[in-house]
Amino acid sequence: MTAFHYKGRNQRGESVTGQIEASTSDAVANQLFNSGITPVEIAEAHAGHDVMGLLSMQIGSGKVELTDLILFSRQMYTLLNAGVPIMQAFRGLQESTHNPALAKVLANLHESLDAGLDLSSSLRRHPKVFSSLYLSMIQVGETTGTLAEAFLQMAKYLELEKTTRGQIKSAMRYPVFVLIALAMAFVVINIWVVPAFAKVYSGFNIELPWATRVLMATSSFTLAYWPYLSVALIATVVWVYSYIKTDRGRYRWHKLKLRIPVIGKIIFHAALGRFARALSITMRAGVSIIQGMTVISRAVDNDYIGERIIQMRDGIERGENITRTAAATGLFPPLVIQMISVGEESGAVDNLMENVADYYEREVEYELKNLSASIEPILITGVAVLVFILALGVFLPMWDLVKIIK
Repeated sequence: MTAFHYKGRNQRGESVTGQIEASTSDAVANQLFNSGITPVEIAEAHAGHDVMGLLSMQIGSGKVELTDLILFSRQMYTLLNAGVPIMQAFRGLQESTHNPALAKVLANLHESLDAGLDLSSSLRRHPKVFSSLYLSMIQVGETTGTLAEAFLQMAKYLELEKTTRGQIKSAMRYPVFVLIALAMAFVVINIWVVPAFAKVYSGFNIELPWATRVLMATSSFTLAYWPYLSVALIATVVWVYSYIKTDRGRYRWHKLKLRIPVIGKIIFHAALGRFARALSITMRAGVSIIQGMTVISRAVDNDYIGERIIQMRDGIERGENITRTAAATGLFPPLVIQMISVGEESGAVDNLMENVADYYEREVEYELKNLSASIEPILITGVAVLVFILALGVFLPMWDLVKIIK
């Protein structure tokens, strides 16, 4: 198969471009005609063109956001539930979407379906847009003839995910703002405030207090070595960012996040909510428990917790029940273990996991609303320490000066 770039016009006369893999240019033309596009130019793609095309798509088209995916899922449910053929649905959504990146994905999906691929295989060609949970749900929907319901379930799941992310961002604005203000205050004090007082105190023949000497030494060191400190800070940030991108680094960071005071508890509860919600959805859709655990391990968005879920999958493969494997991980609280146990005995694991998901989602919402109140004492303590050190370093010599004058 060879990659071909094409330019053409759709049924509305609008100019369209893209890339198709086919054996010959005639095959490309046939695919375009079948999809309602009149080809104007078809040329074999070269490596340089591919790179430039990819760069132009990334720079000019942006990316598919979570909101776009929610809207796409809702629209697909509405169209399929109304009896609209899937090819026509993709064509209509491609023309109506305002996101160029999503339009390109929809065009590629239309071409893949036109080439004979099923929907789940077509979606799998876009792993950065559609998660493994999304793919599994669509695959089950195709197999069982409930594709519209699969899109509806994913729309609801993604809406909950978007709500949680928005709450986390909103709750973190105040603490981040205070930390940035503290960092800026530290820089201003070291560069301008302390040196000004140091010039005043240097003219007096008095022994300066230890707090003042520490402030002056810190300021002198910062002024003398700020280029090296800046390079070291940038290098550290780049190294940490690169390390987190590796499998080992991401695993250790995800494990460390769960131990952060106040915030780690919220992250853990959010992951438990994702686990319970994903387990309920996959079991209700008829996904096998082995395949479901593999999908859920990626859906929780935490490699450390995902590894424990993989341990559960391995235990289930050996013939153990879900309750025993969950307890063996040492990760899940008694509430989750008990609900899984009752669910296995009653045959209603999916319903009970949905209740667990609702509980932890409400818990996360409550904790996020009170996050500022929980972090506020820590921030106030930090500000108080900074002001106390500054007061000791700046004003103690003044008191000594007053005593000398008296």
